[in-house]
Amino acid sequence: MRRYFRLPLLALAIAGGVPALAAKPADKPDAASNMAKAHDQDKQDDAEAGWIKPVVNEQASVTHHSATTHAGPMKYTATAGTLTIRDDDAKPIASVFYVAYTADDVKDYKRRPVTFFYNGGPGSSTLWLHMGSFAPDRVQTAGPESIKPAPYPFGPNPETLLDKSDLVFIDAIGTGYSRALGDKKDKDFWGVDQDADGFARAIMRYVTKNARWQSPKVIFGESYGTTRSGALSYLLQDRGMALNGVVILSSILNYGIRQPGYDQSYIAYLPSFAATAWYHHKLANPPADVATVVAQARQWAAGPYAQALAQGSALDPATRTQIAQQMSALTGLSPQFILDANLRVDLSRFQKELLRDQRLTLGRYDSRYTGIDTDAAGERPEYDASDTAISGAFIASFNDYVQRDLGYKTDMPYRVSAYGLDGFKWDWTHRAAGGNGRGSQSAPDVAVDISAAMRTNPYLHLLSLNGYYDMATPFFGTEYDLNHMGLEPAQASNVAFRYYPSGHMAYLNPDALRAMHRDLAAWYDEVVASAVSGKTSAPATISAGRATGNGPN
Repeated sequence: MRRYFRLPLLALAIAGGVPALAAKPADKPDAASNMAKAHDQDKQDDAEAGWIKPVVNEQASVTHHSATTHAGPMKYTATAGTLTIRDDDAKPIASVFYVAYTADDVKDYKRRPVTFFYNGGPGSSTLWLHMGSFAPDRVQTAGPESIKPAPYPFGPNPETLLDKSDLVFIDAIGTGYSRALGDKKDKDFWGVDQDADGFARAIMRYVTKNARWQSPKVIFGESYGTTRSGALSYLLQDRGMALNGVVILSSILNYGIRQPGYDQSYIAYLPSFAATAWYHHKLANPPADVATVVAQARQWAAGPYAQALAQGSALDPATRTQIAQQMSALTGLSPQFILDANLRVDLSRFQKELLRDQRLTLGRYDSRYTGIDTDAAGERPEYDASDTAISGAFIASFNDYVQRDLGYKTDMPYRVSAYGLDGFKWDWTHRAAGGNGRGSQSAPDVAVDISAAMRTNPYLHLLSLNGYYDMATPFFGTEYDLNHMGLEPAQASNVAFRYYPSGHMAYLNPDALRAMHRDLAAWYDEVVASAVSGKTSAPATISAGRATGNGPN
C-alpha cells in the first residue's frame, strides 16, 4: 500500500505543488524492508503457483471428470472452492470451503436436486462423508478391520448419488479450510444456533451463486450433523428456502436425555447392545438374523425394562433379579454384572465387559470393531478401535485427492476437527422453533424444529438412516425422538426409517452402502416426483413409519 500512497505525491511534485520526493537520495533497505519484499515475493510466487488463500473474494478450482453410476456413464464438474458468507449488513464474516459435484448437460435444473452434506462432531469437518459415502470417488473400505498404511485404496465409487442429485460437501467454520473473516473468530460460530446460522448462509449463498433456487433441495447430515439439520430444516424455511427433503444418518436429535438421572438413555441403548451381542456370538439362544434380535430387544426395552427403571429404588428384589436375567439373555452380560450396575449399564462399561474374557474391547462408532487395551481389567476402553481403524486412510486420501484431482492448493492446514483446539467450547443453548412455549433450551432438542418445519411445510420428507452397530447414536433413541414430534398422520407419513448391518458410518460396510444407495435412489425419485406433482406425501412404499422391506417393523 505504501507504493500506491506515493504515486499522488510524485504527480504533485512534477506539477510543482510539492518538492519532488525523488530529489532525496534513496535510503538503504533495512532488514524490515527486506522481509516485507520477501513476503510480497512469496505471495506473488504462491499466486503464480495457484495457491488459494482464505480471502473475502470467493475462490474456486474447477475440474471435469466422468463417473460410472447406476444410471450409466456421467460427465460431471467438480468445484472445490470457498463461499463468502455475510451478515445482514453485507459484511463478510466467514469463508466456507466446499466441494461440489454437478452433472453436466442437465436440461431441466428444476428436476435436478442438489444435496448438501456435512458431518457433525460438533467441530468436525466433512471429510468422512466426502471420502466415504456418495461422492464419485471414495476410500475403498471392506469389513470391520483396520486399513493398512499407505498407499490407501481410493478410487471410483459405483454407489455415488450423482445419478440422483448434485452433491455439495461443506466444512463447518473452523474446520477443514473454512475460517472466519474480518473481526469474526472461528469460535463465534461454535454453538448450536451460531453454527446453524453459518450453514444456512452458506447454503443460501451457494444456491444464489449457482442459480439453483428452483431446484429441489435436500440436506444430509451425519451424527451432530443431524442436530444441525434439525435446526436448519426450520431456519432455512423461515428465511425463504423450503426444503424438499432431510436425510439424517446416525442421529442425535435430543441431548436432554443424556443428562444424569434420566433412564431413557439406558432404554435407547438396549437394542444396540442386543445387536452387538448377537454379532459377537454372545447370546445363548441367538435368532437367525440381527433384525429379529433387535425387534425382541425393542419390545422388552420399551416394556418390562422401562417399567422396572421407572420404579427406581422402589423396585422389589425379586423383580430386579428377574429383569437382570432377562437383560442378560438379550445382551450377553452376566446377571451379576447387570445387578452390580443397578440395571443401568453405561456404554463404556458394555464396551469393556462384553468381550473381556477375550481381552478385547468394542468400538464406539461401530461395535463390530474390536480393540486391545494394555489393561484388560480396566473400567472403559482406552481408545475407540472403530475410529483408529480408518482415520489414517480418510485423512491421507483427502489431502492427496484435493490437490491432485481437484487442483485445490492452499498453505492452510486442513483441520479434520476443531475439537481440542485452544478455545474450542461449544455453546449448547438453542432457541427452538415453533410455539407451545418451546423457547430457549439449555440442551438442544431439535426434533422440535423438524416438527415445526414439517407441520408448516407439508411437502417436507424426512428419511432416517441407521446402523444396528452404532453405539455413538443408538437407533432406538432416534426412533423415540422422531415418534414424539407430535405430528399429525399426514405429516408423519412423510417420515421413513431404514436400517443397515453397520455402524455410525454405515457406508463403511460395502453391502450397507449398496443398500443405502438403493433406498436413497427410491426416496429421491419419490420426493422429486412429489415436488413436481404437488402431492403432500410420498407413496406408502417409502413413507411407512418404520422400515419397509429393509429392516424390522
